Amino acid sequence: MNFLKGEKHMGKAKKVVLAYSGGVDTSVCIPYLKKEYGVEHVIAFAADLGQGDELDEIKKKAISAGASQSIIGNLVKPFIEDFAFPAIRSNALYQGRYPLSTALARPLIAKKLVEIAKELNADGVAHGCTGKGNDQVRFDVTIGALAPDLQLLTPAREWGMSREETIAYGEKYGIVPPVSKKNPYSIDLNLLGRSIEAGPLEDPFEMPLDEVFGITSSIADSPNEPEIVDILFENGYPVAIDGELMEPVSLIKKANSLAGKHGFGRLDIIEDRVVGIKSREIYETPGLLLLIKAHQEIESLTLPADLLDTKSRLERQWADLVYKGFWFSPLKEALDGFINYSQKQVNGTVRVRLFKGNADVIGRKSKENSLYISDMSTYGSEDKFNHKSAEGFIYVWGLPSRIWSWINK
Repeated sequence: MNFLKGEKHMGKAKKVVLAYSGGVDTSVCIPYLKKEYGVEHVIAFAADLGQGDELDEIKKKAISAGASQSIIGNLVKPFIEDFAFPAIRSNALYQGRYPLSTALARPLIAKKLVEIAKELNADGVAHGCTGKGNDQVRFDVTIGALAPDLQLLTPAREWGMSREETIAYGEKYGIVPPVSKKNPYSIDLNLLGRSIEAGPLEDPFEMPLDEVFGITSSIADSPNEPEIVDILFENGYPVAIDGELMEPVSLIKKANSLAGKHGFGRLDIIEDRVVGIKSREIYETPGLLLLIKAHQEIESLTLPADLLDTKSRLERQWADLVYKGFWFSPLKEALDGFINYSQKQVNGTVRVRLFKGNADVIGRKSKENSLYISDMSTYGSEDKFNHKSAEGFIYVWGLPSRIWSWINK
């Protein structure tokens, strides 16, 4: 079997596609790959995930750092449709809290890296992830699953330089570090949200300053009047807000704007990384959290209890798989099949009140698929429930407990 031939020790890659962000590590990777690895052509690939960066500047920066070619790929539409929307249907929250805003982007970027490598006849791919983070796992596992024949180069995991040494190395090649004493944070941004770490946030007892946040209002600055929004779901997909049908990208933008304006979607958590390290993470994911919360509510109205119970357990497993890099795996695909089937009757509208950092569900309805039957639930004169039938049900239901008591008294 030759499935391990993509390991870096099996030969020297001459043409490599690099996952490029424009930051210090990925910028330094370009001259480092050429000088230390003997790579002749570094092709920098930067993904447009709706982060709003000046991507033309990133493209120029890659060339100035020594890249033979710099490619910008607009991945916004597949990011939302093929990754974010399945996460909403799965109510995906890692450890019950983090909505995978960053993790969802990595398998998509890795998939595109592989596609570009094949299109340009490159013999390797590379990334600038360090050995402490989650992204290295997501890139490595995804690339290995999709193209085990490609060589994988991971210079930032191997060069052994400190942050200061990395910056100094880059400065020799004209690479100016974007992080300064005035901005000590490491920030990852895409259309689903922002993740912020490093700097003062490395002390888990230190309260994050307002300067950390960029897409959500503080409680003090949020509107003094609540706002009511209606979110329509069809087959588990959010399709409209306040009666306006929208395609997925526009809907996410609208949800971000509404929830962010009212200060909803901020998370300050201690998170367990794949490599076994606990980290302090700050997230802003206003739209994604709002849509997941609303989706959970419409499911409560349209799915039976046993399906809800089973799905809630599988949802956590789904989120774990995605967080740990197994988007392209047999188990993930099998879980997708279960989730897709479960969403056929998840249709209806959820009403949410946004106010001062909260998103409170205040109503839900489903014309065709509601399992809430008023004639059964009411205590009024129209009550259709046969109360006498409860006695026999309870007798049988409690029979194991009574038998246990008789035998062991």
